[in-house]
Amino acid sequence: MADNRRRFLARAGASAATLFLGGCTSLSEQPWVVNLLSEVEILTRHAQRLFAGEHALAPEFPKKDIASVFRANGTLNPDTPDYNAHAANGFRDWRIKVGGLVEHPLSISMAALRAMPSRTQITRHDCVEGWSCIGQWTGTPLSLVLAAARPTAAARYVMFFCADNMAQDGDPPQFYYESLDLLEATHPQTLLAYELNGQTLPIEYGAPVRLRAERQLGYKMPKYIKRIEVVDEFKTINGGRGGYWEDQGYNWWGGI
Repeated sequence: MADNRRRFLARAGASAATLFLGGCTSLSEQPWVVNLLSEVEILTRHAQRLFAGEHALAPEFPKKDIASVFRANGTLNPDTPDYNAHAANGFRDWRIKVGGLVEHPLSISMAALRAMPSRTQITRHDCVEGWSCIGQWTGTPLSLVLAAARPTAAARYVMFFCADNMAQDGDPPQFYYESLDLLEATHPQTLLAYELNGQTLPIEYGAPVRLRAERQLGYKMPKYIKRIEVVDEFKTINGGRGGYWEDQGYNWWGGI
């Protein structure tokens, strides 16, 4: 596993060559502006990893700092027939499929995920909207799941596909998705979380499983995860920018 982990980190270092940054105004759509902002994004990412360390931990807090009410954001309930059926039986049949550029594809039940080694951490959730909240999360380190799936030498990114449909009524389905590079995906605080504050994860917080990537802004931590795919690039996936909000103009690199 140590050799695999070193390979993950070496491959992840190459990921800085391909970043995607969209704009929301006519100015930001100009190629020279997009190129400039992309360079700034790359610089910010390199600076964080240079000064903080590639696997430096995000701050963790004592129990007294846990918010009395953890603020929920984004989708509060996917409310689709399939999701509602899973919720009705306590997500006993929910499975997370892991595929793509892996040697050993997986289909993991919630019971199997909970049986794996876990980590509990009290961290601060920082939202791009400007608010923060501290909560206690428990889940399986994503690095363990990836190690079991054994990414190939071509792997560079980890994609997460979810159950919440972001499309407006009457529009074709557009399910939430997000991505991390392998370095961030194998960070020790990056979890497939299934508990919040010592309780089974409630629906509004992403039940039965969500991502916690504690060095990233909130939009990089998708809820209601159904499928994980390891890829070498994401330019042909959905809008090609690596995530739902990135397709709307957010930065792909959401590090804090």
